[in-house]
Amino acid sequence: MMAELTLAARWKGEHQVLDDLFGEFLMALDKADVEATRIAIEEFDTLLRRHTEREEEQVFAPSAARHLGPPEEGESEEARLFRELRLEHVQVREVSGMILRLLSEAADLEGARRLAPNLARRWDAHTSREERELPRFMSDLT
Repeated sequence: MMAELTLAARWKGEHQVLDDLFGEFLMALDKADVEATRIAIEEFDTLLRRHTEREEEQVFAPSAARHLGPPEEGESEEARLFRELRLEHVQVREVSGMILRLLSEAADLEGARRLAPNLARRWDAHTSREERELPRFMSDLT
């Protein structure tokens, strides 16, 4: 049981750090500071990629195939959840990466401003779902 709490607490803690970094990005964006906004989203994006890779390797990989397509016949509830969460990871990383590219390549604050609500919605929905649904399967992963 302690290992379950430790693993769940670890992911939740990383989500909080990412939330804080995203808040820094939004504050810099609100101030229209291109360099601060780029640095903030770069920090968010780097940690996001590290976090989701570890999660996929340590949590999802032991019990689910790595496919992202439609459900396979007879797919378990656990495999469905892991597949859907992995797909959400891809989507969040793509939007974060697009914002980073807009700021790095074109200093496009307006483009970043247009994408920020999309990233915020996806990230919030994903972490809420993960923190709510993933603990049911944690005992199988320790």
